[in-house]
Amino acid sequence: MTWTVDPEPYDSPVAAALWRAYYTEVSDRWYRLHEGRATDPDELEREIAAYPGADLVPPRGRLLVARYGGEPAGSSGVRLLDHTTAELTRVFLYGPMRGRGGAALLVRAAEDAARALGAERMVLDTRGDLVEARALYARLGYTETEAYNESPYAEHWFAKRLRSDRDYRRPRSDRGS
Repeated sequence: MTWTVDPEPYDSPVAAALWRAYYTEVSDRWYRLHEGRATDPDELEREIAAYPGADLVPPRGRLLVARYGGEPAGSSGVRLLDHTTAELTRVFLYGPMRGRGGAALLVRAAEDAARALGAERMVLDTRGDLVEARALYARLGYTETEAYNESPYAEHWFAKRLRSDRDYRRPRSDRGS
């Protein structure tokens, strides 16, 4: 089986199913850790409706969907925060798809999308209990940095430079004598 990653409309049925699975998992994990219960179904519906992903559309964002053997398996999103900084969001794989390289593929595809949008730096936030995500980001070259937002659920912030110094050098023929 092979992986593919392609842009997806944020309001497609595939994107909606992935967002629901992502939000259910991270929300349930938080509530179980902090309150010993699963997410209230009404709260889940309110949060999904409040954050549909409408900011993950061109020209300032992208939603990407990974497919494994042609079947939807996960997602990642990127949105510009300013002219040079993009934010990575919604990195998710269905449980049975984990451990097959899809998460790294999704993050790298999001980095490529961010570069195409003109970003020179990618930032993200995550929680302390999402240890797998933190390990993934560190493995992919992200380093912990100062907070860039005030999200009540963010406990760790990461950043990665997307362009190297070589990307800024002019070609030799353009350098004068």
